[in-house]
Amino acid sequence: MLHYAVVFFVIAIVAALFGFGGIAAGAVEIAKVLFFIFLILAIVSFVFNLLLGKG
Repeated sequence: MLHYAVVFFVIAIVAALFGFGGIAAGAVEIAKVLFFIFLILAIVSFVFNLLLGKG
């Protein structure tokens, strides 16, 4: 999921360089949402691993 966030961020940068502001803004919003979903899932996974894992 982090990979997709980076891909949308790169799309946003390229779109902004070519003057497509609307497309760039949309890609940035998608990248932000994907990044925060990844961050939440990573934290939940880490906590479950600490609580339920063998280590």
